[in-house]
Amino acid sequence: MTIAHPASRTYRIIAGILRPFLFSITKRDWRGAEHLPSSGGFIAAGNHMTNIDPLTFAHFLYDHGHAPRVLAKASLFKIPVVGKLLLRTGQIPVLRNSSSAAHSLSTGVEALREGSCVAVFPEGTLTRDPDLWPMVAKTGVARLALEARVPVIPIAQWGMQEILPQYSKKFRPFPRKLVSVWAGAPVDLADLYDRPRDAATLHEATNRVMDAITRLLEEIRQEKAPAGRVDPRTGERVLDEKPTDEPGEPRA
Repeated sequence: MTIAHPASRTYRIIAGILRPFLFSITKRDWRGAEHLPSSGGFIAAGNHMTNIDPLTFAHFLYDHGHAPRVLAKASLFKIPVVGKLLLRTGQIPVLRNSSSAAHSLSTGVEALREGSCVAVFPEGTLTRDPDLWPMVAKTGVARLALEARVPVIPIAQWGMQEILPQYSKKFRPFPRKLVSVWAGAPVDLADLYDRPRDAATLHEATNRVMDAITRLLEEIRQEKAPAGRVDPRTGERVLDEKPTDEPGEPRA
């Protein structure tokens, strides 16, 4: 296992602080790193359950040679010190519900074409599913993948909610918790590349990615996910899943 060595000195310093911290509070069940491309840009797409899982997600990627650039909500970049660190490490701000969201995706596509790993949580926020299964996602991951035509690696996580429960401030680092992060084979979207970039195509691509993530999570949890996914707009579980057209932005 070879850790990443990003050009950004700030990135290396932050990783040098966070990696020992994460090692101290987690026992790691990491699998599927062989699916991460050895060269070229790719999208790492994962489920999102708690505010700490972006760190465990990035830890898995970093320690397997990839320093991810995360699509993160723009408000984080306005926080003193934090915002500057995010910019200096190459993270990508996303303004939701605005014309600037398209610019964020363009920046992501450019990063992918330059050979970066771009990390995306397609749901755009913490899952609303009461049992923490992936919910209906946004189409940002599909837009990135179809425009850049790079591999999309599905990654499922489980266990971080024992450290920091969903929507909770009760940080419980000890005793160390088992954190599973499993990567799967690239999601095949090649047949969609030349189709019109309409709602049907974006929904098909998005659902393929979310299906792959869900299957990995089923393996980790050793249980079957419920039929359909929770729609965050209604809170109801739906079988005919129609992702929103708003680009998804993971929380950093």
